[in-house]
Amino acid sequence: MNLSEIWIRRPIMTILFMAGILFFGIISYKKLPINNLPNVDFPTIEVSAALPGANSETMASTVAMPLEKQFSGISGVDSMVSSSVQGKTTINLQFSLDRNIDDAAQDVNAAISAAMGVLPGNMPNPPTYKKVNPGDMPIIFLGLVSDTLPITALNDYAENILTPHLSTINGVAQVRVVGTQRFAVRVQVNPRTLANKGIGINEVQDALAAGNVNLPGGELQGTNTGFMLKPSGQIFDAEGYNNLIVTYQNGYPVRVKDIGTAIDGVEYKKQRAWFYTKGHAKRGIFLLVSRQPGTNTVALAKEIKSLMPMLKASMPGAMDMAIFYDQSLFIKESINDVQYTLILTVILVIIVIFLFIRAVRPTLIPALSVPLSLIGTFAIMDLMGYTLNNLSLMSLTLAVGFVVDDAIVVLENIVRRIEMGENAMDASLNGSKEIGFTILSMTLSLVVVFIPIMFMGGIIGRLFREFSVCITSAILFSGLVSLTLTPVMGSRFMGAVSHTHGRFYEYSEAFFKRMLNFYSDTLKWVIYHRKYVVVFLVFIVVGTVFLARAVPKGFIPTQDQNFFRVFSIASDSISFDSMVKHQEEVIKRFLEDPDIKEASGASAAGFPGDTSGILFCGLKDKAERKSSVDQIINRLRPKLNQIPGLIVSLVNPPLITIGARIASAQWQYTLQTTDIDELFKYGTQMEESLSKLPALTDVRSDLQMRKPTVEIIIDRDKASALGLTLKQIQDAFYSAYSDRQVSTMYTAANQYYVILELAPGFTESPELLSMLYIKSSNGKLIPLSTVAQTRQTVSPLSVNHIGQVPAATISFNLKPGYSIGTAMEDINKLAKDTLPATISTSFQGSAQAFKQSFASMGFLLIVTVVIIYLVLGMLYESFFHPLTILTALPLAGFGALFALWIFGRELDMYAYVGMIMLIGIVKKNGIMMVDFALDAERHEGLSAEDSIFKACQIRFRPIMMTTMAALFGTLPIALGIGAGGEARQPLGICVVGGLFFSQFMTLYITPVFYIYIDKFNRWISHSKSNNGEALPPH
Repeated sequence: MNLSEIWIRRPIMTILFMAGILFFGIISYKKLPINNLPNVDFPTIEVSAALPGANSETMASTVAMPLEKQFSGISGVDSMVSSSVQGKTTINLQFSLDRNIDDAAQDVNAAISAAMGVLPGNMPNPPTYKKVNPGDMPIIFLGLVSDTLPITALNDYAENILTPHLSTINGVAQVRVVGTQRFAVRVQVNPRTLANKGIGINEVQDALAAGNVNLPGGELQGTNTGFMLKPSGQIFDAEGYNNLIVTYQNGYPVRVKDIGTAIDGVEYKKQRAWFYTKGHAKRGIFLLVSRQPGTNTVALAKEIKSLMPMLKASMPGAMDMAIFYDQSLFIKESINDVQYTLILTVILVIIVIFLFIRAVRPTLIPALSVPLSLIGTFAIMDLMGYTLNNLSLMSLTLAVGFVVDDAIVVLENIVRRIEMGENAMDASLNGSKEIGFTILSMTLSLVVVFIPIMFMGGIIGRLFREFSVCITSAILFSGLVSLTLTPVMGSRFMGAVSHTHGRFYEYSEAFFKRMLNFYSDTLKWVIYHRKYVVVFLVFIVVGTVFLARAVPKGFIPTQDQNFFRVFSIASDSISFDSMVKHQEEVIKRFLEDPDIKEASGASAAGFPGDTSGILFCGLKDKAERKSSVDQIINRLRPKLNQIPGLIVSLVNPPLITIGARIASAQWQYTLQTTDIDELFKYGTQMEESLSKLPALTDVRSDLQMRKPTVEIIIDRDKASALGLTLKQIQDAFYSAYSDRQVSTMYTAANQYYVILELAPGFTESPELLSMLYIKSSNGKLIPLSTVAQTRQTVSPLSVNHIGQVPAATISFNLKPGYSIGTAMEDINKLAKDTLPATISTSFQGSAQAFKQSFASMGFLLIVTVVIIYLVLGMLYESFFHPLTILTALPLAGFGALFALWIFGRELDMYAYVGMIMLIGIVKKNGIMMVDFALDAERHEGLSAEDSIFKACQIRFRPIMMTTMAALFGTLPIALGIGAGGEARQPLGICVVGGLFFSQFMTLYITPVFYIYIDKFNRWISHSKSNNGEALPPH
């Protein structure tokens, strides 16, 4: 059966069919969104709850635990991580990837409603939730600044004007305001004055709540006219509250200004954001814009930037807004460089074809398979809802090297038959028929290599699924083109063989003949001494096992994105103002570096406690600096570690964040136990021990038992005797020291709080607690020191749970020259020697994904080999000859691992995909040789030795052409050309190394094993025939 005959005899049908592929492919290409990575939507919901003034332990026990118990009953929750700090609890629920996020949100809302009955009644607001995607960082950072306007005005404009406007843009998922400085009236009372006037702080609280009300006034209805009633019950500024009457004494009013002062302030005092460039610094507000899954990042960023002039024009004149980070710039640069690499690869492959064929028209025939295969793949990508991203374009770049293989093999066979004297039409018909089964075998066996990747689970499977579908589509299109268009073009454009050639042809032909003669002579020697080949292969297998252990293991490589993150954590005992000064010192040292362009950051903005902060450091363009981002980080780290009392962690963020929350370093290790004291003890020990490991740096635990705490011991009997209840006492502390929101001001655009607190200077030391008084139920003013004693201790800065169990997470980065695989081995050994059996340990985030992925990769490789064996066995109707073809696999593995080892690169996820690709690529040589050898045995009656020798000679030129095309097609990736090229480089090195070693070695090893397996097959057949059984086909 000739699969190509109908296409050859109907050339117009063939051309129109290919034109249709081009047409729909080009249309699809223009529609494809552009993103950094494939769309991976983590179904994650973040729940937040606030209780101002409550310590971390109270938040964990009264807020986190009741919510977690309700959430544990929701189906599809993969992980539940909570973090409770002073006044705030955050719970991240990450669902299985196949869980519908909208349905999950409804379940979360129902669970929150069910928990409301057991949550503290004095929470100012019920818990809120929002859908988040931890795998996506914001695409644009906007900064709002002003030299003259108060920070509260900037915050109002950001929340009330800019956020709603940006949120209406199609594709925007969320606009988050960081460094929030929302307006509030802060009533600061003097406890000494309160005591002198005999007023308890609870009276002030009641007066403020009663003096600012917003209740409906009703209406008047007359015979002809109706009136709405609008009582003026609200006060909107500090002046009004200063005049508010708290009580009367001796017939005279005591106003707020008589016992303290009311000021126009901010709701969150312990939160600030800055923007720094070389020369000046400004306080301001961040707006972080995140995209919806599947949205074109580049197009969305372009639309936002196009609105900037209009947004600026409508701002008050004293405001200014600038873009401090734009992810689309790196994406465009990276995608452009990948496209450049793709074009370069196509050119290199065409040059390789021309060097072997040495004629323009025959060169163009297989070259056409490249654009047709790639453009056809764009149509599949559009149908599947995929994007143009680094992985999809990298898959097409890799495909270039072997989508021409099928066309080369077909064309070479047609040319060979023309050289034998056949005309172009007959050569195309006979040549395509002769080679059709080989093409089918090569294509299908290469496609099945990527099937296991398509069905990989977890986030890594989602990432590489698009890669696999794209490269598989390109392969299938190449097989289709080679069996349709290639023989059609050969039948129409290949003329008779010319006997006159130019010098280049003569020289190259002589060179190829010498190569063939050399190969024939050496192959004869190898076949004669074939026992040595078996020994050599055994050594290769042993060497492959050794290299597999020796090559360091990595995960998803980082890239130079022109910025990095900095997490700073100060001593738990310092104040927020001291932390701000530390942060400013960090930024000062950053800006001294010549490669840093600007920095922006925030203190205590959603981080545990008042002593932490985050910075985003923008670098100069790569063309303007000599150092990579990792080199900059490594030279800055020693300078920052010299700042007393501050731990600074510098992170080159990965392209995708795995895990429910952002940690202070790239990798996380977790300890869990129900015994809190045991967790504190061994968590501290492990933090100290891990910091001494040579592979780790920036080691930091989130379980910090060093927050200075004043424990207040209330004498219940004495309080009761004096007419005080426990609630009154705790209310007094809440009002005095917890930024208590005692009233709400409602405006047309927003809601603002009235906050009660003690005046500055009365909240600085435990000794000042004795100045607080409460008025009892019998009207007496009772000093709190009468009914309470104090004791200084320490308490945790944060309390964290994973799956409802208390947990301590230790974050760390890797020192240069160390891999995560080595680090995990060291950590596991240390934990085994240090921790008791009552403490369970696990890696979290990227480290957990690394462990799970590599645990399954070995099995995935085995499955891939088994699938190829099954497919080849069915195609050849043989149990044994597929083994001949698969003998190339150890050679490919050795070459790939040796190349990684020589160049000092890690066996990361990209390189592992390269290993799987090699399994599909390297068997092509074996298929071409074995297919022709079997045909020679069956139709010409040749022996195994003669048939494989003849097949090797006939297929030598197409083998060399396909090998060189694949090598040069992967070379640009191996060289790490362009933005983000350093991340793709391990894959290229892996493929080039494996191809270079295996493709040449298979020219000798495959014939030897063909002979051995043929003899074994005949021995089996002879044994069965002696037992009266039918001979199996071979």
